[in-house]
Amino acid sequence: MGYAVRVLRDSVSPSGARLVTMEARYPRFIHAELLTHRVFSRNAASSRAIPIKKMIAAVREEPAMPVFWGKNQAGMSARQEVDAVARSRAESEWRGALQNALATAERLSDSDIDLHKQLVNRVLEPFAWITVIVTATEWSNFFTQRCHPDAQPEIKHLADLMLSSFCESVPRTVGMGAWHLPLIAEDEESLEVETLRKLSVARCARVSYLTHAGVRDHQKDLELFERLVAGGANGHWSPFEHVATPLERADAWSANVRGWKQYRKFFPQENAAQFEALEPAVVSTE
Repeated sequence: MGYAVRVLRDSVSPSGARLVTMEARYPRFIHAELLTHRVFSRNAASSRAIPIKKMIAAVREEPAMPVFWGKNQAGMSARQEVDAVARSRAESEWRGALQNALATAERLSDSDIDLHKQLVNRVLEPFAWITVIVTATEWSNFFTQRCHPDAQPEIKHLADLMLSSFCESVPRTVGMGAWHLPLIAEDEESLEVETLRKLSVARCARVSYLTHAGVRDHQKDLELFERLVAGGANGHWSPFEHVATPLERADAWSANVRGWKQYRKFFPQENAAQFEALEPAVVSTE
């Protein structure tokens, strides 16, 4: 499957603010570069949630590889690719490191060690793919930086795909009081809006339209939503950021989105407050 990008929902408010949610699949080793863009709301498929055997099989079958084998030089960007002989050797070494990581993961998961997947799967991350849901109103800085020739080729390749999807997508108008709802299918849009919000949040949390069993299950989605809310200030509120309703003004901000109010902001417990009373120590200079 390799790199993949698709627009999950593209909405424009009556005031003209465009909110876009994308799903992107890319090598895990460039994930940190996407995380630097603070205007993005994100949820990612966690390696902590993937069974060890499934993770090993996925990495063995389809390892993440560089798209450009850059020759060493000063600076952060490799302008020239190594020659064909060096590339063959580099790819062989890369695959050798992959085999070492696979062997280590299998050994760590053997019954005499029996480490949890939250540790074992980390060994495989340099060779794994990751799927991420991204929602934002502000995209231009990301495209300017990451579609530039100075960007690492792998993140540039991803950004080029995202820019193409963004430009090809046609937003639909969402009226005042209506909602931007990623991962809601057309045959579900007749459901009550409260139910749709919950389904959308749960699916964004799972980073999938389907449950881990590979089926569409409204009850499982609603149960997951309730678990997220029940966590209160200690809960996981980031999935609620992908669901939003228009604000009257396009220049009004709700957290990191403009012209829209995130569903997260409808919950008073969304911001952890148990440490707010802690004051920094006052050091006398006398």
